Amino acid sequence: MKNYWDTAITFEEYIRIAKQRLENPSNQQEADYKQYYELGLQRIDRTLKKYVADEEQINLLNAKNFDGKILIISEAWCGDASATVPALVKFFEGHNEVRIFLRDSDTSLIDQFLTDGTQSIPKVLILDSDFNVKNSWGPRPKFGKELLMKFKADPEAYPREQFYNDLQIYYAKNRGKDAIQEIVELL
Repeated sequence: MKNYWDTAITFEEYIRIAKQRLENPSNQQEADYKQYYELGLQRIDRTLKKYVADEEQINLLNAKNFDGKILIISEAWCGDASATVPALVKFFEGHNEVRIFLRDSDTSLIDQFLTDGTQSIPKVLILDSDFNVKNSWGPRPKFGKELLMKFKADPEAYPREQFYNDLQIYYAKNRGKDAIQEIVELL
């Protein structure tokens, strides 16, 4: 796990790479995902501007005395990631080091943390000080999972567009609070 950590990037680098991929795609996937990179960067920017740490969650983090690290498997084009990753980075800032491992650059890490057989992101790995995986979380908070299950149960009654819309409204209003709460409880 230490090797993955050592090759992971900072949040600032994550943003820089996303902008680079948007402006100068280096392969067909990056070109095909142009609109998703654009939307992802807008959502990341909105979250960074609006996010305010919850004092109770900070107190809970401090009470946990967690001295490990947070490794997030992500890509900036992902809707779940663009809503969650910036809030997590801001929350842990000054408390625990956070790095991001780009899923699409090397799938060997995400393949160890599949969600129902899929490479769903973001995936948050909680590492102890010796780089052992203490726990993992992702790709979305409980409420987001419930919306996904509702969509999967009856896509005719609850179409994909409605699911995506409801999920993004939830993320915009929640501003990462539920994801942070679930992750802090896993520390």
